Amino acid sequence: MTKEPVKDHLGDATHTASNWNIANGLTFIRLLLVPVFVWVALSAFDTSNSTGRVLAAAIFMVAALTDLVDGEIARRRHLVTNVGKVIDPIADKALTGAALLVLSAFDELSWWVTAVIIVREVVVTAFRFWVIEHGVIPASRGGKLKTVLQIGAITLYLLPLPEGLVPLSVGLMAFAVVVTVVTGIDYVVRALRLRRTALRVVS
Repeated sequence: MTKEPVKDHLGDATHTASNWNIANGLTFIRLLLVPVFVWVALSAFDTSNSTGRVLAAAIFMVAALTDLVDGEIARRRHLVTNVGKVIDPIADKALTGAALLVLSAFDELSWWVTAVIIVREVVVTAFRFWVIEHGVIPASRGGKLKTVLQIGAITLYLLPLPEGLVPLSVGLMAFAVVVTVVTGIDYVVRALRLRRTALRVVS
């Protein structure tokens, strides 16, 4: 039995629903939580406050969870809007990027790791908008795994883990980086193939 591919949120059909709906509301909450998270995280790392780091991790997790559910709610309740298509990836990348930058700024995470992940996300987002008029590229299972791994790894790095658990966070982040790069290359290849096919049909 063939399983249907998971739809990319940017490629969902747009409905006439109001922009003020629960799905977009969750996305805006995620966006608003970014500066709150940054403030809490900066304060916690600057003062070596373990409680603050736990709070920062909790805020990050809550915000990240909205990313996992807002698109599904929008599709199931026919609440997909053009505003949601634009704001959703911006809020997603802003949250992840902010967390990575904070961790690297306080030497918790190597700058090259942050650079690789952020560049990948920017490139893939750009390609999504570049080919959206030609068709929809289904989100791969690897892409979903990438998101889960990044959320998990970043959360562990934010937490004041005992020394014995540090290798766990390092290993999970390493796995996340590998999956991030591989899925990024795969998406770019599929996007270029889609665009070539679409232009060939038009011509």
